[in-house]
Order: sequence, then C-alpha cells, then structure tokens
Amino acid sequence: MDKIKMTTPLVEMDGDEMTRVLWKIIKDELLLPFVDLKTEYYDLGLEHRNETDDQVTFDSAYANKKYGVAVKCATITPNAARVKEYNLKEMWKSPNGTIRAIMDGTVFRTPIVVKGIEPCVKNWKKPITLARHAYGDVYKASEMKVACAGKAELVFTAEDGTETRELIHEFKGPGILQGMHNLESSIESFARSCFNYALDTKQDLWFATKDTISKKYDHTFKDIFQEIYEAEYDGKFKDAGITYFYTLIDDAVARVMKSEGGYIWACKNYDGDVMSDMVSSAFGSLAMMTSVLVSPEGNFEYEAAHGTVQRHYYKHLKGEETSTNSVATIFAWSGALRKRGELDGIQELMDFADKLEAATIETIEDGKMTKDLALITSIQNPVVLNSQDFIKAVREKLEEKLK
Repeated sequence: MDKIKMTTPLVEMDGDEMTRVLWKIIKDELLLPFVDLKTEYYDLGLEHRNETDDQVTFDSAYANKKYGVAVKCATITPNAARVKEYNLKEMWKSPNGTIRAIMDGTVFRTPIVVKGIEPCVKNWKKPITLARHAYGDVYKASEMKVACAGKAELVFTAEDGTETRELIHEFKGPGILQGMHNLESSIESFARSCFNYALDTKQDLWFATKDTISKKYDHTFKDIFQEIYEAEYDGKFKDAGITYFYTLIDDAVARVMKSEGGYIWACKNYDGDVMSDMVSSAFGSLAMMTSVLVSPEGNFEYEAAHGTVQRHYYKHLKGEETSTNSVATIFAWSGALRKRGELDGIQELMDFADKLEAATIETIEDGKMTKDLALITSIQNPVVLNSQDFIKAVREKLEEKLK
C-alpha cells in the first residue's frame, strides 16, 4: 500500500528510559510502514537536556507553538539521585512544567476504556476526563528551610515602590516556608480551555477548589470561572444541553466516587496531578490514560500520562525481558496524527489514527496484553506478551484493518 502523506510536520519530543525504547518500536512497527512520517525532532532525553542546558526543552515548546501539534515521550524530572546517576550540571526542572508554562495550556487526561478491564469503582460506566491547570501553584513555588526563631512575611512590592505585607508565621524554632503564585491571565486561559473542551466533547464540566479555606487564592479561581461562564458560555452550554457545576474539592471527590462518569473534572495544578493518577489507576492502569495539553491559541501536545517506567528500563539494560504497557504512548501518537490530519484536512491520516486505536483496543479485548493488564483483567486465560510482541500483535490487527 502507498504510505499516507503528511503536509505539515509534527513536533516530536523524544524522552527517557523504557518509554524511549517503546517509542522507537512503535515508530518502526506501527507508524513508518504506513505513514510518510514528517516530524521536527527534539531529543528531550535527560542527557541531551543536560548537554544543552535545557535549551532543547524550550526549543521544542516554541516549535509546538509554530506547528500546532506535538507528540511527547515521557521524560525524567531529576531529583538528587538522578543528578548523581546522570552526572547532571544541575537539577533541571520538569520538561512538562516548562512546556506547559510556555504553551499556557490546560492538560486533559482521559482513561482508555477497554472491555475486560473494569474500573475499581463499580458504578463508573463512562470515562472521567481530568482537566488540570498547567501553570503555577507548587510547581512554580519558592521554598525555604527556616533554621531558627523569627518572623516570616509575605511582601509584595508594587512598581511604584509601595509595599504590602502579610504575616505568615512567627516561628519559635525551625520550620519550612513555601511561596506560590498564579496569574489571572493563566486562570482565564484555563477556564476558557475547559469550557471550550466541554463544548467540543458535549460533556458536563465540574470545577473544584477549596475556597472556604483559601479565601483569596482559591476563591480567585472560583470567581474567574464563574465570571467567564456567565459572560461567555452560559447560553452555549444550555444550547448544547450540558451544565457547569462548581463545588469544594472534598465534595467533588465524594461525588466522583458515587457518579457514573462521563464528565470533565477541572482541578488546579496540584489537585489535577494527584486526582488524574487516582482516576487512571481506578480505571485500570496509569498506562491506560491519554493526556493532551491544549493552549488557548489552539495548539496541542499529546503524551502518555505516565512516567518513564524506570524499573523496567533497568531490567531491559540487563538484557531481561519486560512486559511494558505501551497503550498510552500509542494513543499519544494516534491523537497527534488525528489532530494533524484534522488541521491539514487529511482524512486518510485521521482514519489511520482511528484504526490504530481500534487495533490496540481489539488486541487487548482478544486476550493479548501486557502483564499489568493480565493481572487485573476479567478476560479468561489472557496471553501475556512482552513489550515488543504486544506492539507486533497490534500491528497484525492494524494491517487487517488497513487492507
């Protein structure tokens, strides 16, 4: 068969450890035989980030803004142990955090639902999409260890030199401090991204913070969402037959556990980080969750919601066989290819993405899966495949669909 042609490149952001290994196998087995793949390649592997003083991360984000669609492999955010392991110049920041800040985007994470992989929460019938604000909070915080007694204050110095002070705490001894911030412009972008995504997908939108405790920080989020909804989206939501709903984060958690799913749950940055892992794990596996970063300008970056699978990578380096779930990484590629096809008007590319996802799901539903899914499936006598053989099984199914 002739390869499907692309007109505009995808921005390809390579990554680290086991997901980097899977990345190459996916391209070799599932993409390059069928698509005349055009990408602008950036190596976001930790060693190359270190060589470029992390400039490659910034370059990849600006390329995403230029071309509109990116696909990203999972990357390491180094801690002290990683600095030593990789002999790093410094403890480089999260690539995802850097890219999100440049894109001013919102992360939408949705579980991949497969027959035979039932959610732990038995009443969940439909996917729950987590919308995570991708700027500020603890991810942009300044922190300090306090060694002795003293007074800590929050100080804001205006452009004209005027100071505003707020007492944080009178320390009687050692302690810790953290200062975090957000921007009204970023919160507005977050709100509009959530409202637009709800309209695009025809799903109800929930938003939750802790405004009863955080009467200025969290309350500002609540107020901005409400103001934008009433001014710009109330009529559109009613016309679409969907609703916007605000509640406290603890109430939202209780409601989520009793719901059937089928809605978007918008959270601040840290809440979204935690809750998306909870939802994905409860639906079956962290490796079965899509993630897309959407900017207010309509730029998209697709990735898997999980990490670099460090434990499997160390086994791989020893020459041992692994059974690593590649589904979310496959779906990152299919999501990016579908969006590229949509923006460029290439129906064949969109159809290929649909068939790739269907082939992946049907392979699992046929009982062929990686070890993590075999441990939780209700399918009788599943066949456990290693990392490469699972991708090859998906290729067989894909080739059937492309005939």
